[in-house]
Amino acid sequence: MPQRDAVPTAPDVHLRAPDSARLTEATGVFALLSDATRLHLLWLLAQGESDVGSLTDRCDASRTAVSQHLAKLRLAGLVETRREGRHVYYSLRDGHLRRLVVEALSHADHRVSGKAPHD
Repeated sequence: MPQRDAVPTAPDVHLRAPDSARLTEATGVFALLSDATRLHLLWLLAQGESDVGSLTDRCDASRTAVSQHLAKLRLAGLVETRREGRHVYYSLRDGHLRRLVVEALSHADHRVSGKAPHD
């Protein structure tokens, strides 16, 4: 009988049994991802760093809303900023978040398009 503890992972996954601190942290990340605008912003940032104006142009939200969502994501430690002159550029904090966002939207694509799931 196969071992149920074995979970296929990417080579750089830090997998350990989840304790309450890790479950709480992951739940907080998923809560932030549950907003369509924030998820879209994170997907855009998964493509590379960007400023508020460029993100607003590519996202279906006002500049004020984009700024507020970015502030919330920054406060949560999911995005970081870099200042260049008068411009502030946003980027994802790490590759784990990038992969999480891309995988969530890839999963959604399969569900919406009817394509068969795969590993």
